[in-house]
Amino acid sequence: MKYSKYLSIFFLMLSLQSCSDFLEQEPGTQTSIDELLQNKTGVLQALTGLYTEVEANVRPDRYAAYADLQGGNIKFAPVATGGSRGQISPVINLQQIYSFEDVALTSNFKSFYDTSYDIINQANLILEFTPALTDATEAEKSQIKAEALAIRAYAHFLLSLVYSQDYKYTPDASHLGIIYSTESIKSGIQYPARKTAAETYTLIINDLQTAIDNYSDASLLSGPAYSFFNRKNTKALLARVYLQKGDWTNAYDMANDVITNSGVVLTSKETLIAEWEKPDLPVSEILLEFSIPKDTEGSVTSSMSSTFGYITDTNFQKYTASNDLVNLYESTDLRKQLFLTKSLFTIVSGVQTNLNYNFTKKYQNNAGYVASRLSEMYLIRAEAALETNRADLAMADINIIRARANASLLTNTNNLKENIFLERRKELCFEGFLFFDIARMHKDVSRNDGCIATVCSLTYPSLKYVLPIPTFNTNLNPNLQQNDSY
Repeated sequence: MKYSKYLSIFFLMLSLQSCSDFLEQEPGTQTSIDELLQNKTGVLQALTGLYTEVEANVRPDRYAAYADLQGGNIKFAPVATGGSRGQISPVINLQQIYSFEDVALTSNFKSFYDTSYDIINQANLILEFTPALTDATEAEKSQIKAEALAIRAYAHFLLSLVYSQDYKYTPDASHLGIIYSTESIKSGIQYPARKTAAETYTLIINDLQTAIDNYSDASLLSGPAYSFFNRKNTKALLARVYLQKGDWTNAYDMANDVITNSGVVLTSKETLIAEWEKPDLPVSEILLEFSIPKDTEGSVTSSMSSTFGYITDTNFQKYTASNDLVNLYESTDLRKQLFLTKSLFTIVSGVQTNLNYNFTKKYQNNAGYVASRLSEMYLIRAEAALETNRADLAMADINIIRARANASLLTNTNNLKENIFLERRKELCFEGFLFFDIARMHKDVSRNDGCIATVCSLTYPSLKYVLPIPTFNTNLNPNLQQNDSY
């Protein structure tokens, strides 16, 4: 524990958000880096700590609720107790972004931006030190390299979703992407400019392809295999990147590869609800779920229920499903059973009443962050098939997901693109997709039920589909261009 704490402090000192502080460190700091990462044990401990930071960056509501909140899947529950009981208001740490009014100086997402580049810097350090390890085999070094590259690509990809307009915002993707960092700041402080969106995606794809080529058969870290990047879930991430880019042929091939060769199968209709209701383990079709934090005695210290959980009528979290989402499900659809409906004390226009709220069952108890699961691959393959003039294959994949959910099957390919969008919304709700799908498909934002924002709708294209780069970072780096309108 002491070592892990020291390692965390060390990495924080090297964070990209603290470049000026790094310059003021005494030379001994450089020796500390060499000591910590000079052998396989130190590098693996660093890699373990890196996964911990990745999980801590995506699990809290700042990122975990963002896409569903902005897209309209989420509305707020009333205050549970105290003098404000029954009143409904936005969560403070997302209040600005909820109304599409985030401000660069006080951005709700500053910690996400900073932590993401801290994660990237740590991955780069591991990549820089691993080749020189003398106590690791070439296969072990390749495996470490693969996982670090996957993490680096994943962090950059999430940043691009939040801070860069969708890939086809301009015909040639020449609009601003993000800064893509491939060197740690140990090699010297640099002030890079943002890549174009096209360059950003090329670098993400290159990192993922290189990772796939370097994986060994098993991770070197202790813990469940689904908690770490491996060949199959890196291919799943690459399929998602190709989808976001609109590279339909590669999106189809990569999703099909995962479906066909990963060894993971869809959770059955008979066990679908029970799988999501398990108190500790992920659903059986999981491809990647980062391990949640535990204390020294093995007790869970935080989970996704901290964002979406319901315990009692006076102990629940703020994020619930909007009727915009719930009403999309047919009465026979099993996924409608994945909502826990509770009547809660609410004040409406000064009048005390009780209203029904729907909490998701996906994230109760000790639920972890679902980074990737197999049903997404079917939905990617379906969309890619449609976009490559294979509507019959697209409909077949959508019907696989609908049949599993006991929903009525599609009988023709009319309006198939919209059906794919709606199926993604229903199947992947609360998993961080909706707002990014809206942007990717050049759709408008329309939030109705429960929307208490000053702005509930956006018409595509809009400069507000992306967030501002925090002022601290643009002040630190004179070459870091702010997003338009901020």
